Amino acid sequence: MSSISESNLPGVGRKFQVETLSGDRLTIVIHDDGTRELYHFSRKNLDRPASVLRLTDGEARQIAGIVGGLTYVPKSLPSTEVVLEDLVLEWFTLPQGAFATGKTISELQLRTQTGASIVSIIEPNRITRTNPEAATLLNDSATLILAGDRRSNAKLKHLLVAGKGD
Repeated sequence: MSSISESNLPGVGRKFQVETLSGDRLTIVIHDDGTRELYHFSRKNLDRPASVLRLTDGEARQIAGIVGGLTYVPKSLPSTEVVLEDLVLEWFTLPQGAFATGKTISELQLRTQTGASIVSIIEPNRITRTNPEAATLLNDSATLILAGDRRSNAKLKHLLVAGKGD
């Protein structure tokens, strides 16, 4: 597992440093004005960046979605998750014949019953629905990105498959 450290940069923003398994380093500076700077250091020379990239807030958020798998999950990773303190983003594929198939998000009262939410849906034909509306219909084999704590996500998955929150 790679290691991540973070520190405040007074008057500038916050710095995150990622030491990868390959030995490379990625330093990310998030400025208080929303811009980001990414510094890539090759393991061969950790004293001087091999490349630097400056991004606007919007560009950084789009790239984060791509890298984080919000629009495409590699086929070799049928289930994955991202943990941000108590928040867990979990990818879950709705199995064939699940209770939730053909029902809307509002009809199922997912958040009310479980405390977790569906924040994105990737349909089998690769159409992506980020922040789906309550009237969104759930389809077999769609990959749902769930957001909640571990317990809430487990309840949500059980509700989607079996029709019960527990």
